[in-house]
Amino acid sequence: MYTNLKKVLKKADELNMAVGAFNTHSLEMLPAIILAAKEQGTPVIIQTSVGTAKYVGHKNLVSVCRAMSEEAGIDVVLHLDHAKEYDDIKEAIDAGYSSVMFDGSSLPLKENILKTQQIIEYAGKFDVSVEAELGIVGGTEDGVAVSEAEVRYTDPKEAVDFVKKTGIDALAVAIGTNHGQYKSKTNINFQRLKEIKEAVDLPLVIHGGTGVKDEDVRRVIDLGIRKFNVGTELLVTWTKKSKELFGQTSESSSLRNNVVPCIEAVNQVVQRKIELFKNLN
Repeated sequence: MYTNLKKVLKKADELNMAVGAFNTHSLEMLPAIILAAKEQGTPVIIQTSVGTAKYVGHKNLVSVCRAMSEEAGIDVVLHLDHAKEYDDIKEAIDAGYSSVMFDGSSLPLKENILKTQQIIEYAGKFDVSVEAELGIVGGTEDGVAVSEAEVRYTDPKEAVDFVKKTGIDALAVAIGTNHGQYKSKTNINFQRLKEIKEAVDLPLVIHGGTGVKDEDVRRVIDLGIRKFNVGTELLVTWTKKSKELFGQTSESSSLRNNVVPCIEAVNQVVQRKIELFKNLN
């Protein structure tokens, strides 16, 4: 069914697993993600940036997610990722998104709390879940770069205050991961994650999941990670396959002949990630 973040993360917490949150960059990529989750028999979170939502159309994304969740027989969440403006979040909620993230991580703590409270108040009217972020994750996300000097780990004491005063449903943490990292792998600060988990009792989120080593996935899930964001690996996979196919196809060939293999390639990546996030054995 089409549902919200809070409900699927509750289920993940009960099973000590993480739900994959996969960024779609186009309408064509979206079915590959949902059908991969169907094959794995797990809930799935479809994420879009503000830019993608405006490009594809908020209501188009909502309609596809609603229809495919029923057809596939799995829980599907449609989540707006890294939104910094109230109006962008309101637009997504009004269109039918079931989950949003307010990213006030670059703001002073008090301002982050105040603006998150504003989002919580509006989202609560529609049973929409809210994720927020403390600390600053490095790397590049939707064209916005954060330098190494700007990176700041999540402070567990700040997290306690933030969670208490906002009532968010999930907390994105900065523990060494980076957006857009796919040529190398992240060294995670497990001790900091452990301290955050001991300080707050709610689902934790990793951004920059592409850069996490496979062997570290189980460890961070055991330390409270319940939502795992993956975007760059899907984008790179699609782009590489597209370049390979479009470079050798005839001009009159149906676009379908080039797009379908890209969909299949993304599907395989998503299935492999979900298998990891199940935290089996």
